Amino acid sequence: MRLVVDPRSTTPPFEQIRIQVIEAVRTGTLTPGDKLPTVRRLAEDLGLAPNTVARSYRALEQDEVIETRGRLGSFVAATGDATQRQMQLAAVAYADRAKSLGIDPGEALTIVRGALGLPG
Repeated sequence: MRLVVDPRSTTPPFEQIRIQVIEAVRTGTLTPGDKLPTVRRLAEDLGLAPNTVARSYRALEQDEVIETRGRLGSFVAATGDATQRQMQLAAVAYADRAKSLGIDPGEALTIVRGALGLPG
């Protein structure tokens, strides 16, 4: 897998890395147990500060996409793409909240479509 950071993008570099790793897991380019480059190595390869890459790795770890095993390094988590599970949990929480506020399901969907930038 080759990561590329576009310095002209409005998306911060740490987020570009995070998105690319998640996409690689989703497409199977990275599979559970695959070892990721060290923070220092990836920062060097991309011409970024190590803290930028470390921030990406922390976010990926928080999202349960990767796991860090101390000095052994960072690996794709055994659960693989945990983002789908997290989105399902967020969707259930949103639906529950909409119901508790008495929002019509159609209106709740319109709100989500707007938040995603999709036509109503």
